Amino acid sequence: MLGFVGQDELSAVSLANQYQFILTGLFFGISSGITMLCSQYWGKKDMNAIQTVMGIALKISMSVTAVIAVLALLIPKQLMLVYTNDMTLVNIGVTYLQIIGISYFIQSFSTVYESTLRSVERARTSTMISGFALLLNVFLNAVFIFGLFGAPKLGVLGVAVATLIARIVECALCMGDLISGKIFRPSFRTLFGRNPLLFKDFLSYSLPALANDILWTLAFSSYSIILGHLSSDVVAANAIATNVRDLCTVLCFGLSGGGSVLLGKTIGEKRMKDAEIMAGRLCRITFLIGLATAGVVLAVTPLIPYLFELTDAAARYLRLMLLISSYYVIGQAMNTLLIAGIFRAGGNSRFGLICDIVTMWCISVPLGFLSAFVFNAPPMAVYFILCLDEFWKIPVVIRHYKSKKWLRDITRDFS
Repeated sequence: MLGFVGQDELSAVSLANQYQFILTGLFFGISSGITMLCSQYWGKKDMNAIQTVMGIALKISMSVTAVIAVLALLIPKQLMLVYTNDMTLVNIGVTYLQIIGISYFIQSFSTVYESTLRSVERARTSTMISGFALLLNVFLNAVFIFGLFGAPKLGVLGVAVATLIARIVECALCMGDLISGKIFRPSFRTLFGRNPLLFKDFLSYSLPALANDILWTLAFSSYSIILGHLSSDVVAANAIATNVRDLCTVLCFGLSGGGSVLLGKTIGEKRMKDAEIMAGRLCRITFLIGLATAGVVLAVTPLIPYLFELTDAAARYLRLMLLISSYYVIGQAMNTLLIAGIFRAGGNSRFGLICDIVTMWCISVPLGFLSAFVFNAPPMAVYFILCLDEFWKIPVVIRHYKSKKWLRDITRDFS
């Protein structure tokens, strides 16, 4: 929708949303901790342990997001200057950040609760809540961006307002479902009381996953810093290419999350052979979906540039970025399933952390900065180098999968 407003607006919001992207890494890491423990305790039907784990996740999530929200409200200009020195983009992004920042704290509760729902096989409810919030967000975006139905025409500000309203509604729906007691009868003492053993377990298994996901998102955010200092045409093209790639790979991420829950439950039930067979099936299905996704990206490449008001240079960059993305999605699909799905189902989160530190922070990010700012390589050469990160990982990830070191029960017996 912002593509119809203007290229600068689209670029500014894509850069401002890097902080949401970083928080997404935080949420994904915390959600992984929830899934690792809650899915296995769900296999044992220990609801008190599940409620305690959810409470631990809430305390961590809300504390961190409160800090980011305050920074977005108080120093939005400084936050924007991290990603670009184009003052046109900075000024647009400042107004957006000051509104969207409020939604960060609200989202922290919804994300934790919906992760808990999925971990106890109530994915349908989680999907209904988040799906309704998504549809509401899309509808309100149209209303406030374009001034439909007599609403004010707010442009970029309308995106922030629409998202904030949708987050509030989503949080209210989650709170209503929690109070209804359909998972467990909520107890303040169980949710927010002290349980040293489970707290230790949550930190032991979730901190590596949390660090992994935050470092992964920070690396991707560094890619945006690199591209953001090349030109506004590159920023606009990357914003669209990233969204197309994310939309096309959403099935792979869903399969990773759902597979992790089912594997965790199976491991919690001590059915190790069944878990091993299930993991193999997930790998084969994901590889086929990755190939199909690459085909979809290639198929839509000639059409996408015509959906946005772009300069000729930005449109040319976009076509090349989508072509590069067509191979990238295959590696991304397999690595996401193995690192964030299969390995974490058995509590093996440290491997992914080490893997991403080496491949992204020791190889991809330095090569990206060097190619862009030292060797002054063409923008698309820089983009290609940044998109090699998933392929550095594949050999060691597959080797670790075959070792079966991830296949273990991490629950405690509290009975």
